[in-house]
Amino acid sequence: MDQFHQLFTKLDKNNDGFVSVEELKKEMKRIGVTQADEKSQVIVKNYDQNRDGRLDYEEFLGYIMDKERKWKINFHALDKNQCGAIDQEDIIDLFKELGVVISKRNAKKIIQMMDEDRSMTVDWGEFLHHIIINPAENIKDLVASWRHSLVFDVGESHSMPIEMTQDDADLSVWGNFVLAAGLADAVSRTVTAPIDRLKTLLQVHGSKAAPLGFRELQAGGLRSMWQGNMVNVLKGTPQSTLQCLIYAQMKVQMGQRETLSIQQRFGMGCVSGASAHAVFYPLEVLKVRLNLQQAVSYHGVLRCARAIYQNESAAAFYRGFKPSILCMIPYAGVECAVHQSIMSWVKRDPAYNSEAKWFFFSFVAFASGQATSYPLAVIRTQQQAQAFSSLSPQASNMGLVQGFLGIYERQGLRGFYSGMGTSFVRAVPCALLNYTLTAKLETLCSQ
Repeated sequence: MDQFHQLFTKLDKNNDGFVSVEELKKEMKRIGVTQADEKSQVIVKNYDQNRDGRLDYEEFLGYIMDKERKWKINFHALDKNQCGAIDQEDIIDLFKELGVVISKRNAKKIIQMMDEDRSMTVDWGEFLHHIIINPAENIKDLVASWRHSLVFDVGESHSMPIEMTQDDADLSVWGNFVLAAGLADAVSRTVTAPIDRLKTLLQVHGSKAAPLGFRELQAGGLRSMWQGNMVNVLKGTPQSTLQCLIYAQMKVQMGQRETLSIQQRFGMGCVSGASAHAVFYPLEVLKVRLNLQQAVSYHGVLRCARAIYQNESAAAFYRGFKPSILCMIPYAGVECAVHQSIMSWVKRDPAYNSEAKWFFFSFVAFASGQATSYPLAVIRTQQQAQAFSSLSPQASNMGLVQGFLGIYERQGLRGFYSGMGTSFVRAVPCALLNYTLTAKLETLCSQ
C-alpha cells in the first residue's frame, strides 16, 4: 500500500490530504491523456462517497482497487514471456494484434510514458500507476490513447504523416481512425470556412478584399460565406489519408519500419505530400473559384467544373500547380525541422509536457513553415483564380519570377503575405476542433 500512498501524495499538490478534480486533471494532461477534464470529473464523481467534490485517501484507494482487479488479467496477457514486466516487443505485438504496425521508436516512447525507474520495462506497479492516471476502459481504449499522444496536428491541410500504418491483415483500427479524423476534419473546415474564404479574397484582391466580402455578404446573405466549403471538405481528408498511405508504403519499400532520419522524413514527406496533392489538386482549384464567385452566380460544384472546362480547358484545373508544389518544399522542410527540434527539447523537460504547451509548440512549427512558403501560396492562388483576377490574361499566365515581380510592383513586400494573418487565426480553432473531436469520435467509432 506504500506505493499507492506515494501516488496519492504525488497527486496531492497542495498537501491538504485530498486529491481534487484539478489536481487529477493536471497529472492526466502531463502524461498526454485525452479528454482529461471529462475523465477526472467522472473519477471523482464515481468514488467521492461523501460528495465533497474531492477524494481522500480511502476513496482514492477504492478507485485503485477497482482498477487493480480489472487490469491484472490484461497485464499478464500483455506480458508475453511471463517475466513480470512489459517491454517494447510486447507493445509492438499488442499493436500488431490490433492491426497496426508501430515502429520501435514509438514503442519506446510508450514504455517511457509508464517507466518510472528508467529500466525500459514496465512492471505491474508502474502499469497500474499509468492506468490509474489514464483510466481506459479496455485494451482498445488504452491503445487509442497511446496513439493519440504520439500524433499532434495543428489543423492545416499539410499535416505531417503519422508514424503508425495499417497492417494488411486488419483494417478496423485504421478505418476507425480515418473515419473519426475525417468527421472531425469536416466539422473544423465547416466551422472555419468563412475565415478560409476571407484568406482567399485577401490573396487575390489584397486591400480590396474587405469591401468585396461585405458586398458579397449583402448580396448572398450569410450562406455565401460557405461557398466552396463542400469541395474543401471532400478534398481534405482523402488527400491526408492518401498521403499517409503513400508515406507508409515508402517506409515498407525502404525497409525502414524502425527509425527514420530527419532527412528521410523530409524527403518521404515531400514525395507523399506532392503525390497526394497532385491527385486532388483540381478540387483545390474548384474551391478557389467557388470562393471567388459572386453570390448571385453561385450554381454549385458541378456547374463550376463544367464552366471551367468549357470556357477555358482541362489544363485550367492544374493552373498554379508549379508554385503549389514548390510551396510544399519549404513548408514541409521548415515545419518538420522546427517541430522535431522543439519536441526533442520539450520531451527532456517534464514541465513542458502538457496538451496546451504541445499545441503551442506545434503552432510555432506550423507558423514557421507558413512564413517561409506563403509568397508561393499567394502566387498559386492568383493563378488558380485567373478568371476572377483583375489582371490581364497575359499577366495571369506569367511564370514564377514574373509573378513575384508583379506582386511587388502592385503591393510591395506586404503583398506576398496578404491573408497570412487569417491563416493563423483559422489554424487555432481548426486545430482545437480536430484534436478534441478526433479522440471523442474515434472512441464512438470503436464501440
